[in-house]
Amino acid sequence: MSSSLVIIPAYNEASHIGGVIDSTRSVVDWDLLVVNDGSEDDTPEVVKQKGVYLINHPVNLGYGAALQTGFRFAKERNYDAVVTMDGDGQHDPMGIITLKEVAEREGADVVIGSRFLEGPYRMPIARRIGSWLFSQIARAYTGRSFTDPTSGFQFLKRRAFSYLASSVHYPLDYPDVNIIILLHKRGFKVVEAPVRMFESPDRDSMHRGLSPVVYVLRMFLAITLILIKKED
Repeated sequence: MSSSLVIIPAYNEASHIGGVIDSTRSVVDWDLLVVNDGSEDDTPEVVKQKGVYLINHPVNLGYGAALQTGFRFAKERNYDAVVTMDGDGQHDPMGIITLKEVAEREGADVVIGSRFLEGPYRMPIARRIGSWLFSQIARAYTGRSFTDPTSGFQFLKRRAFSYLASSVHYPLDYPDVNIIILLHKRGFKVVEAPVRMFESPDRDSMHRGLSPVVYVLRMFLAITLILIKKED
């Protein structure tokens, strides 16, 4: 068993997940875990053919829930580090090497991959505004610059993912700037590194269909709860 694990949440990614697994294997010799979050297509069958770890949620619980399942798996099996990647092929696996190197160089517990540090990246205006707003909030609280606080491409050392595996604050839906603030509050060092991302071939993002206004309000509520609560 490798000392590092790639966690890939997947929901109806049958057309992409095989390619994601193959491309990731071509870059790193790490264990891979796909958390199938109640897919209604052939995602689990494709994953089984690839011979990687697979956990099936019986119903769709949400992106955050799938990640936390992966963190618990990694904690139970004593992995030293994990990388989280999306299952739709947006994340270039070469970024795993960059994230790991930055973690080692900076002594960071968590490294967030930013699509905006690597080069131009097209994003719907509503999402770009939301990302900028949350970037300002993260910077005001942590004193660090985060250009892409909604990125799901992340490297986490054992101490960080073990904490998130049991944190009652970890959301079922979208772990974004609220988790950056939570980790900073708990004394974890979180930094950012440039990674390459591709535009999703089938959809804009996992936020598609979610009202930006409702999302922003929910995120503000989540941040407020983290700030006022003393302990988990």
